[in-house]
Amino acid sequence: MKSLLNELRPKIFEIFNHLHANPEVSWKEYETTSYITKILEQNGLQVTRFNDLPGVVGKWTPDHNVSQLTVGLRADMDALYQEVDGIFRANHSCGHDAHMTIVLGVMLLLKKIDADIPGTVKFIFQPAEEVGEGALKMIEKHVVDDVDFLYGLHLRPSEELKFGQASSGIIHGSNDVVIGEIHGFDGHAAKPHLTLNAIEVITAIVEQIKGIRLNPLVSYSVKMTQVSAGGESSNIIPGSAKFTLDLRAQTNEAMDELIDKVDTILNRMANFFDCKISFEHKERVYAASINPEAEECLANAIQDTLGSKGFKKPIITTGGEDFHFYTKEKPNIKATMLGVGCDLEQGLHHPKMKFNQEALITAIEILTKAVLETFSKYSK
Repeated sequence: MKSLLNELRPKIFEIFNHLHANPEVSWKEYETTSYITKILEQNGLQVTRFNDLPGVVGKWTPDHNVSQLTVGLRADMDALYQEVDGIFRANHSCGHDAHMTIVLGVMLLLKKIDADIPGTVKFIFQPAEEVGEGALKMIEKHVVDDVDFLYGLHLRPSEELKFGQASSGIIHGSNDVVIGEIHGFDGHAAKPHLTLNAIEVITAIVEQIKGIRLNPLVSYSVKMTQVSAGGESSNIIPGSAKFTLDLRAQTNEAMDELIDKVDTILNRMANFFDCKISFEHKERVYAASINPEAEECLANAIQDTLGSKGFKKPIITTGGEDFHFYTKEKPNIKATMLGVGCDLEQGLHHPKMKFNQEALITAIEILTKAVLETFSKYSK
């Protein structure tokens, strides 16, 4: 397998370089979709696209198929929109360009070795992970209705995994976003008693959320990440403001409790200041649910590729992933995510994030072996 994978290296890095140089943000990944579609079609896969959103699914069922088992590989497609060298633009600083390359690499390797697949492999390229909406759309489109095992993946920062290491699961937490607005009217700065100061309301909300207490054995956090109030005139008291809260919790139960406490605070502040505060929850994603059978197949593939020293059990991270909607909405799916050690520097979402690109080759080998072992153990 390694020699055949080595033959694919030029194509793999060509794919990565193209995807890295052409990032597209959530729900705008149409050129990325077309590029991936072309590769899938060139390799003889049955391709499904959607008329109302980006994303593409490649399906491979060899002619000698004698099993109904379906194994899925999922890659997220979207880039972040952030400031890079003083310019706001789309930027692949979360590794989704690598994830797409790896899943395409698995497809190319399976085809090259003419793998004896007694079933179906689905290569799922999902949009809009960064806004927590893409997985739900794939579920709505019935993409995973027939999937028995589902493998995801994510590059990991160096403090979690080093290059030459990989984990058989990623224990993501749950996260949620609150978008809120304080509704009022402006007033003259010389007469503060005649109006509401929305900045004072914002300050009170920040102080109140600092006082939230949950079980300290479960990690959690809530913080204000965006605020806008006032205009160009310094002698006007702003009566309105917009804000965003970011909520994180390691378990779904803790997140439910955290959401309840935040809602209580916002309603209480509205009553205290005698103002209207409207808010909504968006982008909630759920904590990981790792299937032991899928995790075992991935663990064996990691040890076969990297040896026992490179194998790491599922790692805990405070980040969130909409991948876990698949198992929440479809509990019959056996799923886990590969944690890819790659000496990732600066950190995920840093505009200058870098990683050891040799990890692309390693991850392709691991996931290919995981797919083959899954069919070997569980084909019907």
